Amino acid sequence: MPKYERIIFWSEDDQKWLVDVPELPGCMADGDTPAKALENVEKIIADWLATARELGREIPVPKGRLAVI
Repeated sequence: MPKYERIIFWSEDDQKWLVDVPELPGCMADGDTPAKALENVEKIIADWLATARELGREIPVPKGRLAVI
């Protein structure tokens, strides 16, 4: 699995843990626990990449940790 950065946080609105993959626009997952959210996002990443390939879209090269300015 590519090493894209994953940002995990608690959402009061959703009452779930969310995981965002900033390098893949719109790529997010949720879960009742941090571990479950991280587990769920692995399938979402795979689906995101498969869809991008099918549509002929550019797939970003993983940069790892994003710089915060």
